[in-house]
Amino acid sequence: MKKELEGKIKRLDNSVDKLRIKRKDSDSLKVTENVFDNATLKALYTLSNKGIVQALGGSISTGKEANVFLADGEEEEIAIKIYRISSSSFRSMEDYILGDPRFSNIRHNKRDIVFAWTKKEFRNLMRAKQAGIRVPEPITTERNILIMKFMGENGKPYPLLKDIKIENEDGQMIFETVIDYMHKLYVDANLVHGDLSEYNILIDPEDITPIIIDMGQSVTLEHPRADQFLKRDIENILRYFKRYKVNESPESIYARIKEPEN
Repeated sequence: MKKELEGKIKRLDNSVDKLRIKRKDSDSLKVTENVFDNATLKALYTLSNKGIVQALGGSISTGKEANVFLADGEEEEIAIKIYRISSSSFRSMEDYILGDPRFSNIRHNKRDIVFAWTKKEFRNLMRAKQAGIRVPEPITTERNILIMKFMGENGKPYPLLKDIKIENEDGQMIFETVIDYMHKLYVDANLVHGDLSEYNILIDPEDITPIIIDMGQSVTLEHPRADQFLKRDIENILRYFKRYKVNESPESIYARIKEPEN
């Protein structure tokens, strides 16, 4: 068992080294300091020891708060989202954490906020999936690391909505599905996404269906700013889909989303 664990740790070490080699010196230093600090590496080792992470692959995306990496799981490819503790925006996270009754007892320091945020995204994804919304299936969390099923094929992630070119008819179909997702999220999952836009929606090229991602900031309806966040999501979606001849009003979409199930 010890040799097997050492082998897993060595593979992770080698994979991290390869990630550094692929980057320029300045980028390498940034990734090393902000993502693969000692605590995060230990958390990856824990996940490796549990058999959840078999080998770490290349970078999928880099966001304001987190980096996402491709990895091999037990039976399939997985996505590893690592929230950067040292450089995450503590204040912006607090806006979404404070007021969420699920996290009323956390301490107000950067590390605990980031750990709570990671668990929050896991729980939000679980709720969304249970409500029938297509999202990356969450697998587990460890400190500032969220493990999800990989949304893509052959190591290549599905494209973001903002990056694809489609006909008006397909755009209108995607719009209707997104509004249905927002309705299910509100009525069935008791959540508002809070940052929904063409930057947080993947498109499965095979059937042109949307996949909602980045749900760390999603809040329950009890949050004091939930209604404000919902209206902002609606404005973002309507702004984008105007290019596909969607001319709905914010008020009509707001009513559709909040309409109770029959």
